[in-house]
Order: sequence, then structure tokens, then C-alpha cells
Amino acid sequence: MASHIVLFETSLPFTTERVDMRTKLTAGGADFNQVNPKGYVPALELKDGTVLTEGPAILQFLADLAPASNLAPANGTLERYELIALLNFIATEIHKNFSPLFDPQTGADAQQQRRTALAKRYAYIEQVLSDKDFLTGASFTVADAYLFTVSNWAGRVNVDLSAFRNLQAWLARVGMRPAVQQAMRAEGLVK
Repeated sequence: MASHIVLFETSLPFTTERVDMRTKLTAGGADFNQVNPKGYVPALELKDGTVLTEGPAILQFLADLAPASNLAPANGTLERYELIALLNFIATEIHKNFSPLFDPQTGADAQQQRRTALAKRYAYIEQVLSDKDFLTGASFTVADAYLFTVSNWAGRVNVDLSAFRNLQAWLARVGMRPAVQQAMRAEGLVK
């Protein structure tokens, strides 16, 4: 959904194709493993047939295609590397801690370990948001789109984020953005 949000934020033209992650078939009946041999979404196919994978890379690529959208600081700036650090933190410390919670084979002890780890990671995010409207300051960036996406998994896997007041205010603020609402409707998450 993060890529979907960013596509709507940039107003770049695009089409989507749903993938059944259980069967690995696209809505058109193609084998998704032929599109992305890693077997997971997102995957962005460019006009020339090149396929870009990995959410954080796709998010930055899209932001760079539409620099006027201000979704990422300019390449080569310290601010860009701070954004990359945030994207990596979200990917490795938050996203990856949620993943086992979706697997029914994950035991209760392992699930509790992931929830404890997530609480620590969200405590850091809570601190980051203590004096900012968005993760990097006053402007929404691709990091906000990514964190919003993974944070919305919390309710589905019983991760309680209610103690994080700054995070809750941020979730509400981000959730009201037109592009976020549009992406959520497109993903079937709201009507």
C-alpha cells in the first residue's frame, strides 16, 4: 500500500494488477514469480519492461520521478540519507517484526517476542514524532507512507499501539491525506 500511496501523492500515471499471494498468480493469470522471482510485492514494472522490487527502493524511485511532490529530499543531501535511515529502520525493525505475527505457525513465545520488539521500536518512533508532524519534520515523505502502511497491520495481529500518543496523532493526520484515503479505497481497506 505504501507504493500505492506514493503513486497517488505524485499523480504519476499508473495501472495496478492484484496478486494472489497464496497462488502467486496475478489478476490476469500470469505467474507472479516470473515478474518478481522473490515472490512478494511490491514490484514496479517500468515502460521498458524493467522490474524494480523492494518497497523502500520503489518509494524513493517514485519520489525522484516527481521531485515537485517533495516526497524525498534531494539525492546527495544529509536529509536524503536520514530518510534512507528511516526507511531501513521501518523495513528491518518494524516491518520484519510484524511478519511472523501473520504466520499461524509462529508459537506464542515467538509472537510475544515480536510484540515486545515492536513496542521498543515504536517507543523510538514515538520519540521521533514528539516534535514533528511527520517523520522527517513538517513534510510528508515516503517514510511516512511506509510506516503508515505497516502500522495499520497492528490491529490485524493484536499489537497494541494505543500507548503511543504521538504515533496515534500522526496515524490520524496521515490517514486523512487524500492520497492515503484513495490508496486505502483502492486496496479495499475503506469504502
